[in-house]
Amino acid sequence: MIDHEALRRRAQELLADDVFAYYAAGAGAEVTLAREARAWDDVLLQPRVLRDVSRTTTVTQVLGHPLAAPVLVAPTAAQRLAHPSGEVGVALAARGTGALMVLSMRSSTPVEEVGAVGPFWQQLYVLRDRGITDEVARRAAAAGALALVVTVDTPQVASKRAGAPAVLPPLGIVPALDQRDVDDPRLRQAPDVGPHDLERLAELSGLPVVAKGVLSAQAARDCVAAGAAAVVVSTHGGRQLDGVVPSPVALPQVVEAVGARVEVYVDGGVRTGSHVLTALALGARAVLVGRPVLWALAAGGSHGVSALLAELTEEVREALVLAGCRSCADVGPDLVRR
Repeated sequence: MIDHEALRRRAQELLADDVFAYYAAGAGAEVTLAREARAWDDVLLQPRVLRDVSRTTTVTQVLGHPLAAPVLVAPTAAQRLAHPSGEVGVALAARGTGALMVLSMRSSTPVEEVGAVGPFWQQLYVLRDRGITDEVARRAAAAGALALVVTVDTPQVASKRAGAPAVLPPLGIVPALDQRDVDDPRLRQAPDVGPHDLERLAELSGLPVVAKGVLSAQAARDCVAAGAAAVVVSTHGGRQLDGVVPSPVALPQVVEAVGARVEVYVDGGVRTGSHVLTALALGARAVLVGRPVLWALAAGGSHGVSALLAELTEEVREALVLAGCRSCADVGPDLVRR
């Protein structure tokens, strides 16, 4: 079983204080950040019994791409602050464990280097200078990205107790973001982001677009109407509007709103195999995991991330067995009770 608190403490010991604070911080008073994992624990499980689970598998698919388990690596910025291998190390771990990495637009490694490792999804913010966003989308597609994950809950960056680290890695994802000036207004998130941005990015890249940051039925319907191929129920790791509804509370209404039209994923406080099982029972196809990957990267580089993902996959397998499920597709809403 993963000892998340020990992993976090080890990362804190190894990272510079400002780097750890940057990764760990939530927005505002950090109410959402404190609630996230607890919210998953508040959803109780009702396992099935007298089921043959002698052959149980964790494999699944997201947008047709096979996964060893319903777990993706969430986009997190500047991973070379955590370890010299940075995004390449995480991509290697994801490939080796049958997971899938979502590369942050604020990556500290050029997109082509990550694409050379294997399949990935590219996260995007819609910036005021949409030409830069479009450049990232085109280059990600050329580098082998399988989808664009557009963050829709960030028309501006929320205030946090910790700012950016004193020293940022020199390389960005594309030249337009290299040596970025944090005060350059062109590189700030666009406050007028809208449905047309999802449509435009899908058209210019030729890739499916996943809308990340959805917490209501209406938001989900709006994203699907704009052409989203999937949505991510997400609190942005507690780093945007503070005090929002926790992901496991929002998830069922989003699933009901979109029906079978698109896939639904979820992030925010997912830590254990039981949490993953709960997410599937509430209607998610897969989960995304963020900070634990950063702590594992800081503590053990690519091997540390591999160990984390492999152990989480084993926890998912055990949770399926103990819940009386033979596969991820076998999980249903009868398994959960609030």
